Amino acid sequence: MPNSFPHAIATEAVIIGAGPVGLFQVFELGLLEIQAHVIDSLKVPGGQCVELYPDKPIYDIPAIPLCTGQELTDQLLQQIQPFAPQFHLGQVVNTLSQQADGRFLLSTSLGKNFLTKTIFIAAGVGSFQPRSLKIAGIERFYQQQIFFEDTNPSRYINKHIVVLGDDDCALDSCLNLVDEVHSLTLIHRRHELKAKPDSIAKIRALCDSSSMRFTVGQITGFEEANQLLCALIITGQDGLTRRIPLDILLAFLGLSPKLGPIADWGLQLDRKQILVDTEKFSTNTPGIFAVGDINTYPGKKKLILCGFHEATLAAFAAKEYLYPEKKVPLQYTTTSPKIHQLLGVNTPRND
Repeated sequence: MPNSFPHAIATEAVIIGAGPVGLFQVFELGLLEIQAHVIDSLKVPGGQCVELYPDKPIYDIPAIPLCTGQELTDQLLQQIQPFAPQFHLGQVVNTLSQQADGRFLLSTSLGKNFLTKTIFIAAGVGSFQPRSLKIAGIERFYQQQIFFEDTNPSRYINKHIVVLGDDDCALDSCLNLVDEVHSLTLIHRRHELKAKPDSIAKIRALCDSSSMRFTVGQITGFEEANQLLCALIITGQDGLTRRIPLDILLAFLGLSPKLGPIADWGLQLDRKQILVDTEKFSTNTPGIFAVGDINTYPGKKKLILCGFHEATLAAFAAKEYLYPEKKVPLQYTTTSPKIHQLLGVNTPRND
């Protein structure tokens, strides 16, 4: 089929979401010889398992009495290695449109385009986006003087930098920048920090040596001059306000899930979740499937193991959608030589 968009990546399947269900979707599609590209807003696979509870125990994965979110993700990544999925991380799908030939054109926030025959939305509770500041009017400085990720350290050299937050991202940024900037101030609403203990110790030592400052309080206002952000107003636990001059603010306030552009794709929704049937887990648009926490149907349970079931049936339905003239046989991973070949394992001999 000719590609009317020469710079678009042509594929049979795109999976939106690299959480556990999205990763297992790769596996089930791979068993049916469907190659997948995976898009996720986070910079690493794993979804909320890795972002929200990487070290917390999970007890309800079949045959695995106990694992953490990170361990589950690592095992799933190992499981899908034979199918060599291509990951496109740190970006969200902004637009989706169906073409005259039935394929879907997807465009991401990083300017990548995909032409795909099927889409699997496994976006969990939505794409994770940085939490914004709750200060009226300050948003006009976003991506100019206020940034929510440390992506271009060269812009901070010899500048007055303020870092807001208490997690590993905030403290790592401080440690990376302290020798490059004119001044560095870390702000958090409490004295206690929740980053790695060794990072906290290094920050305390830098403050003791006056290499940087740590201010306890919350941003309650700002000042501007010549249409530039020039200072933050900080209110401390004592109720007193302090003025902190700055050139750039790095705000690490954590991430929150948002449905985002999915709401504009013409899919039938119920309370910000995508309605699907329970035979194929297809949406109201043929060729688009939804699995995991993003979907809803009567009796829906938001469990990882339920998402695995949904991904399996969606994969078989997609195979039938892609190749309606072919019968899709059910093959078992224990006995199928074809599947063993796909997995790169040896078929046991029955001597």
